[in-house]
Amino acid sequence: MKIYKVGGVVRDRLLGRASADCDWVVVGASPAQLLALGYRQVGQDFPVYLHPQTHEEYALARTERKRGTGYKGFEFDASQAVSLVADLARRDLTINAMAEDEEGQIIDPYGGQRDLAAGVLRHVTAAFVEDPLRVLRVARFAARLGFVVAPETCSLMREIVQSGELATLPPERVWRELERALDENFPWRFIEVLRDSGALNAVLPEVDALFGVPQPAQHHPEIDCGAHLLLTLRQCVRRAAVKTVRYAVLLHDVGKALTPQALLPGHHGHAETGARLAENISARLRAPQAFRELAVLVARHHITVHRALTLRPDQLLDLLEGLDALRRPERFEDILLACLIDITGRLGREEAPYPQALRLRCALARIRTLDIPALVAQHPAGSALKDAIRHARIALLTQCQDDADSPVISD
Repeated sequence: MKIYKVGGVVRDRLLGRASADCDWVVVGASPAQLLALGYRQVGQDFPVYLHPQTHEEYALARTERKRGTGYKGFEFDASQAVSLVADLARRDLTINAMAEDEEGQIIDPYGGQRDLAAGVLRHVTAAFVEDPLRVLRVARFAARLGFVVAPETCSLMREIVQSGELATLPPERVWRELERALDENFPWRFIEVLRDSGALNAVLPEVDALFGVPQPAQHHPEIDCGAHLLLTLRQCVRRAAVKTVRYAVLLHDVGKALTPQALLPGHHGHAETGARLAENISARLRAPQAFRELAVLVARHHITVHRALTLRPDQLLDLLEGLDALRRPERFEDILLACLIDITGRLGREEAPYPQALRLRCALARIRTLDIPALVAQHPAGSALKDAIRHARIALLTQCQDDADSPVISD
């Protein structure tokens, strides 16, 4: 019986990165041997065991063979005759198909170290096409590492897309890969790789449809809606946006893909259209509520936020109430960050100021000073009290002067 570290922990060690998990493969052992040593079996689909002291996962070396459709249609052989090299062959990418023995020596039968050094994501064998989830995994590793995809691997990804097997992936798996990719250092690479392979149209058709749609050059020097999206994802990293904000940024302009041709390059009304699409996309992906709510709010209100410097006091109040800024100040800051990213995610405008955020923070701070108990004492409950609070807030906002002058920024 021999035991090896495998997969991500080996890859991350070679990259000089910390690894959250450590996976092990056991060669030449039987389930009975591991159970006798105190390991506890936890794998239902294939034999995986928890170490009695460390509780890390140990899997028997195995081979897999496609027997059905989707990412679960496999049968496996975990007999004692399965070698380490055979086990590594079933893995998705060469950079994940390396092992480390007890002496710290790297076993690399498929060129993973070479591809790590070259910054290339390459499949191990032609069996890559048997698992549709690998299309999303390759894109996620591109988002994590910034690597390029080998042309022959991209060809296999296109083959998977054309087979229609991406449709067999449960929404939860698609969401999991998207969420993880958005939280990486190169999230725009996730979109680029999916688009290059044709998979973006299969999993996020509303986002794919943005590419090739024009915008007014005075607001968007990059012109193309898809190019703008990629620039905003770069800004997400630069500004250390959390993943809920990154998701909202991903969907903030999806409504532009539905603009009638006769209205292009303008996109009047895209905000409300985009909010409905963001709601539908989030429901389809089964995104958590926090992601869904922020994405819908940003899609619906980002244009009005951009116009904050020109809003009347009553319009400012309507906006703050629409954003639920009084009750959810932390989410309000996330919305402002998403809007800043929208503005700076434009060609040559990466350093653009955003005084709209200061104006809205000032407005929120001003209406927070209102003495609500005093108004309650003066007015009976009901519509009269509600009107009194609104009028008092508008009066306070009338006193809130602009903190900076700026041209109106829209779209």
